[in-house]
Amino acid sequence: DGNEVWILTGGGAIFAAFPHWYATLFSGFYLALLLMLVALIVRAVAFEYRSKDKHPTWRATWDWLIFFGSAVPALLWGVALANLLKGTPIDATKTFTGGFFDLLNPYTLIAGLASLALFTTHGAIFLNLKSTDPIRARSLAITRKVGPVATTLLLLFAVGTYIWTDAFTRAGVNPGLVPLLALGSLLAAGALIHRGRMGWSFVLTTLTILFTTATMFLSLYPRVMVSSLDPDWSLTIYNASSTPYTLTVMSIVALIFVPIVLAYQAWTYWVFRHRVTAETELEY
Repeated sequence: DGNEVWILTGGGAIFAAFPHWYATLFSGFYLALLLMLVALIVRAVAFEYRSKDKHPTWRATWDWLIFFGSAVPALLWGVALANLLKGTPIDATKTFTGGFFDLLNPYTLIAGLASLALFTTHGAIFLNLKSTDPIRARSLAITRKVGPVATTLLLLFAVGTYIWTDAFTRAGVNPGLVPLLALGSLLAAGALIHRGRMGWSFVLTTLTILFTTATMFLSLYPRVMVSSLDPDWSLTIYNASSTPYTLTVMSIVALIFVPIVLAYQAWTYWVFRHRVTAETELEY
């Protein structure tokens, strides 16, 4: 639940700091974002309701809702970010002129499958660290199966980015070694998974996600959304931002409170660092 709050916080921060980006993004991606939010809501409800009745059909239904509630956001996250890179139909008034299916194409679907596979691998590693057998063994088996799929899809996404976007040709902030760090951390995680070093594997898949996301936005800079109709109609950090005073106040607030929130969240992870066992469940 704490991790989901960061998504909502990000949306609120965009609204305050980049209102034009927020307006274009949330109107153009409205249906996709609605599906993501509904999936997250269903997922949260399913965790609460699956144990209200011990009937196998009841539990199986909510288990499937947990599955879809987790898979849909993971898939749409990659689709959304890929559309920022590839470009969407935005006119001179910063208005999205397309529809939901304009967001779906081979490139964005590859990105969606790559994010789904990467997040599945990342989650399976976390489950391995937090559980005991037989769940621990099952999660390790899933990690070893899905990990190579995630690597392949991420490489396909990189090739697709070169073919279908201008990320490798347009002058912006040079990503430098960041893409190589993303690839290196992913390959190192795969090697450590096969050695059973799951703690370091989790750290490395975390870095893979961070470096991959950083690469995408460094490639976009100074743009935040690319117009497929006319490059001059793209949204940038300059024409989509709020007033300098608003940005200054937000920066001060963020510098004060974000470290506090991060420290609190790190503390909660430390408190609940132990593996969950059948005996732990019985205690509650």
